Amino acid sequence: MFVTFEGPEGSGKTTQARLLAEALEHRGWQVTLTREPGGDPVCEQIRSILLDGHDHSVTDRTEVFLYLAARAQHTERVIRPSLAEGRIVICDRFTDSTIAYQGYGSGLNISLLQEMNDFATGELIPDLTFLLDVDVETGLKRQGEKNRMERKGLQYHQRVREGFLEQAKLNPTRIVVLDATNDIYTIHRQVLKHVADKLGADI
Repeated sequence: MFVTFEGPEGSGKTTQARLLAEALEHRGWQVTLTREPGGDPVCEQIRSILLDGHDHSVTDRTEVFLYLAARAQHTERVIRPSLAEGRIVICDRFTDSTIAYQGYGSGLNISLLQEMNDFATGELIPDLTFLLDVDVETGLKRQGEKNRMERKGLQYHQRVREGFLEQAKLNPTRIVVLDATNDIYTIHRQVLKHVADKLGADI
C-alpha cells in the first residue's frame, strides 16, 4: 500500500508520517518511510537546491522541473521497488503538492502539471492520502527557521491551501482531510483508523 501525507506548511504531516511508520513497524509490517523531494542521494541534492538555498533566482518553471526530476528518480528508485517487495510505503508529500504549490500557488497550468506528474511517476497514484489542513498563519507560525518555499508570501500559501482543499474535493475516495489543529495523538488515532480500514486489518 502507498500512503502519502500532504498539507500546507506547519501542518504536522512529517510527524504523522513518522508516527504511522512506527506504529506499523511495531505491529510487524514492513515499511518504507520516505519524503519528497528526497529519498535517495540524487533527490536529496535536488532538495538542497529547492529548499535549503537562499537563491531566489530559481524561476517557477525551473522549480517544477526540479521537483519532477526528483519525483521521477524517487518513484523509480525507492517507491516502486518497495511496493514490489510488498512493503507499505509512506511518503511525506507527493504529486498533490505539485498541483497545490506550483499549480494553485504559482499559477502554472494545472492540466499540464497533472500530465507531467503522470509522466514522472508512470501514473502511480497513492492508495490513501491524508491532507492535514491548517490555516496558513497558524501553520507558518509553527515553523522555525524557514526554507525557501516557506519564505514565499502569505497570499501564495493561502492559494496553496485552497489548492489542497480543491484536490480533496476532486478525489474524495483517496484524500482524507484531517484537522491539523487537533493534538498530535488525536490525529494519529484518526490516521490509524483509516489505514486499518484500507488494509482490512487491525493495527
